[in-house]
Amino acid sequence: MRSHGHVGGCTALAILRLQGSLYVANAGDSRAIIVHKNGVRPLSNEFTAVTERQRIQHLAFLKPELLGEEFSRYEVPRRVKRSDIGAKILYRDYFMSGWGYKTAEEDDLKYPVVHGDGRQTRVMGMIAVTRGLGDHGLKAYDTDLYVKPFLSCIPEVTVFDVRQHKFDQSDVLIMATDGLWDVVSNKEVAEISRNFLEDQKHNPRRYTLLAQCLVNKARGTQQENDWKLEDGSFASFDDISVFVIPLHNLGGTV
Repeated sequence: MRSHGHVGGCTALAILRLQGSLYVANAGDSRAIIVHKNGVRPLSNEFTAVTERQRIQHLAFLKPELLGEEFSRYEVPRRVKRSDIGAKILYRDYFMSGWGYKTAEEDDLKYPVVHGDGRQTRVMGMIAVTRGLGDHGLKAYDTDLYVKPFLSCIPEVTVFDVRQHKFDQSDVLIMATDGLWDVVSNKEVAEISRNFLEDQKHNPRRYTLLAQCLVNKARGTQQENDWKLEDGSFASFDDISVFVIPLHNLGGTV
């Protein structure tokens, strides 16, 4: 992407069927699941500033020059104020799964390399997704510090042996971007899928229509200036891509 002058970046989720297995490669916060009659089988994990906090902090420990004079590798639940210096504060470092106490120092006034709450957590205050392609030119706001060194293009690969399972026509593989998963849970997607495919079982376009149904579910409806879900909560404001792939021709059959 950099050699062609492209700016920005994207996540990557790819699935390869080879010799009776599905190889699932994920770099980012897209997700793949299998919906079958007995439940839901996740096939991927999301990579965000929350899930990869320790990796990012460890890199900051190994290469502190990446932080410049702007950032600290320590995570803190709230920004440290000058009046906190000398007092005990909560913090987390790369080797810590829980919180500990340290005495606040001058360096703790710097912005944490990983900071935020839940889905609002960002790396260097800029990006939530920590694996994917591109973003070579992304810099922390008002600095010359690149964010790219903390990001990774290396996917996690999981293997699912389809030969060990029997699938019917209501069993599907669903791949989607976080525009869906931010507002619709695995359980909800599975329930929608089962009901839809049962209602449309004689429709040859049912899998394509299910993908459209899931997109519409996440997009919601426009109400005044906002897009809302059926329960009144905010719908997805992100891009939404959904693929529905039938599994009944893979592995065993019933």
